[in-house]
Amino acid sequence: MEYILSVGTNLGDRKENINRCIEAINLLPYTDVVNQSAIYETEPVGYARQENFYNIILKVESIFEPHEMLGACLGIEAGFGRKRAVRFGPRIIDVDIIFAENEKIESRNLILPHPRYQQRRFILEPLLDLFADGIVYGTDIKPFIDAIDGQEIKRLK
Repeated sequence: MEYILSVGTNLGDRKENINRCIEAINLLPYTDVVNQSAIYETEPVGYARQENFYNIILKVESIFEPHEMLGACLGIEAGFGRKRAVRFGPRIIDVDIIFAENEKIESRNLILPHPRYQQRRFILEPLLDLFADGIVYGTDIKPFIDAIDGQEIKRLK
């Protein structure tokens, strides 16, 4: 199955956190990062009193089913020592499933596609690195980008 994952970090060495996260994903059984966006520096959304984030979008192929992939993502976060103290607050690593191909899931612990991806510039703009035409699994994401005010984002070199 093909997944689109969003990885974000704003604590410690942000670039190193992203690189280590990609390594951890690639260590999962029968799972590979097959493409990735550039890294973007983004202002925080939801809780402004914190450092800017580094964000990246990954395209991942895996034999895992969506709930198994969720468990793997949570395991990677735990391995980094992520603490969930403040909603939308600072974090050493955040790994979210944005899409699992065309799957639509609404369970107690997993909603796919991700319920807020359409309101997050830090997800939408990096997605254009992987889907240049703006069509992601049949959905045109460009109108969502145009509808967002603010949420400063800067592509890193």
